[in-house]
Amino acid sequence: MSAKYSNVVRFMVKPGMNDAFEKAVHSGGGLHNGELHQVFIKTGDRSYCGWSFWESEEAMVAARPELIEYLDTCREYLEEISPELGVTDPVSGPVIHDISRD
Repeated sequence: MSAKYSNVVRFMVKPGMNDAFEKAVHSGGGLHNGELHQVFIKTGDRSYCGWSFWESEEAMVAARPELIEYLDTCREYLEEISPELGVTDPVSGPVIHDISRD
């Protein structure tokens, strides 16, 4: 896999909403144009991260409206992380190292 751009988004789920959130993730509709790989990770009792590899920064930016639309389907399950961040803590940038067994 030779991805050139990646993003990671941290989420905190409201108490008692794990199953509903995970169901929403599983019914998310698949990869977006330019998205090469997508993973969701449960990182704690109520915390999760979503991670994606993209063909380019432009592909990720072009998919942003779809990503926000998808987030809107899960928003009711998410707890505000902070007033500054809202319900997500996103970061993204160019991939500087990529190793896989594929």
